Amino acid sequence: MADNKYSNRKKPAVTGLEMGKLPPQVTDLEEAVLGALLLEKEAFLNVSELLKPEHFYKEANQHVYKAIMDLEAHEQPVDMLTVTQQLKKMGKLEECGGAFYITQLTSKVASAAHIEYHARIIWQKYLQRQMIQISSDLQGKAYDDSIDVNDLLEEAESTFFMLSQGSMKRDATQINPVIQDAIDRIKAASERTDGMSGTPSGFAALDRITSGWQGSALIIIAARPAMGKTAFVLSMTRQMALNHKTPVAIFSLEMSNVELVNRLIVSETELSADKIKKGNLAPYEWEQLDHKIQNLIDAPIFVDDTAGLSVFELRAKCRRLKKQHDIQCVIIDYLQLMNASGMNPGSRQEEVSLISRNLKGLAKELDVPIIALSQLNRGVEGRAGAEGKRPQLSDLRESGAIEQDADMVCFIHRPEYYRITEDEQGNSLIGMAEIIIAKHRAGPTADVRLRFRAELARFQDVEDAEYEDNGFGDNSNTPTQVLGSKMNQGNEGGAPAEGQHLPEFPEGPGFSSDVPF
Repeated sequence: MADNKYSNRKKPAVTGLEMGKLPPQVTDLEEAVLGALLLEKEAFLNVSELLKPEHFYKEANQHVYKAIMDLEAHEQPVDMLTVTQQLKKMGKLEECGGAFYITQLTSKVASAAHIEYHARIIWQKYLQRQMIQISSDLQGKAYDDSIDVNDLLEEAESTFFMLSQGSMKRDATQINPVIQDAIDRIKAASERTDGMSGTPSGFAALDRITSGWQGSALIIIAARPAMGKTAFVLSMTRQMALNHKTPVAIFSLEMSNVELVNRLIVSETELSADKIKKGNLAPYEWEQLDHKIQNLIDAPIFVDDTAGLSVFELRAKCRRLKKQHDIQCVIIDYLQLMNASGMNPGSRQEEVSLISRNLKGLAKELDVPIIALSQLNRGVEGRAGAEGKRPQLSDLRESGAIEQDADMVCFIHRPEYYRITEDEQGNSLIGMAEIIIAKHRAGPTADVRLRFRAELARFQDVEDAEYEDNGFGDNSNTPTQVLGSKMNQGNEGGAPAEGQHLPEFPEGPGFSSDVPF
């Protein structure tokens, strides 16, 4: 019975000391490194980027290294006397063993010849101790039934991720191999007949400006609700996967994978969205569906509809997809629905900043473009005039860090949504959309015009004859693209022409002929 009394108690975590083991350490090398720093003036430059005081196991050695760092920061000489004096100022001299300990450090090594190698071993032992500490903490929490296992998994992933990020040191590269790599890329681009240097978007007008989505770039595509953000990236995905055989990963945090696929089916089969939703198809439409859907069945499109996706989960999923399917583009719908769970941001703005920063890091790591959709704030709705309705960089919702981290920021603007049916030249804007490239780190800003078919949830190049044959009016005078963004111009206009037929939208902004799913 005595045994049963304690049988339900939670088992404590077993630490290294309880198992009879000492934490990984190399105190002799710590003293050798400190001795080398006291002997040779230039030695600190070889270890300053690698070692921090906390990397030393012995506390006395931590204080000595901190004293050396302080002297170097103030451009003071480093030797036994100056370090002893600095430790005195810090109130740590006696704690370190007095002046005698500092003196004997120099006897541990003859020169600083191997200091970098020794420092790297010290750093590796520090990482081992950190891994043991993290594992021990997680083990203790794993016995606590009050902690949700999903929260614990996210904490484990985030802590080990942050440890690995902090441990990745990348040396500066001499420019010669970098130049050679740049030349190789230029040659590869010159050999392509389409003039692309990146992944084609499938929109010729857009690709003429961007030369395709560039690897390692973070592209933000932002718009107000109902402007067609999801329709735009799905139209792009369809063309990238079907026309260019480009593997694409889509992470949908808002819509289910079935909803996304339904939109792709509507766009590919050109059947009514309402009919697809209800299954109300005529016999010939079933044949049309069966025939055209074959193009999508084997398309290299990978859909993930995990709700509340964290940036760490995204990283793991993308790494796996890159390894298994060599994905060439990642699309996130949309950024504000992601979270930075496990990183403890102080506010939502800080969280969005962390997410955008990590997305940029992931793009660089995988060397693929990451296209993240983003919402705009309500500032657009409050501005008057045709030009006032055009989005601006300041309209990006929740964080200026999005603008800062992005290599490209594009806005989707459909003047028709605001009952603006003609441009300043009198060209019809019915069924037209503007892709406003407001920021382009590697090229010019521009306004690109595309066709938008709401009933098919599809964007297309203006010159595509398919749209001219479907009752969208005569747009032969409409330019395919307008170089030079009008973000900062003040042109007004866009009032409906007299007798112009307007689409039957409900009154006021916020309504449009959207796809019914």
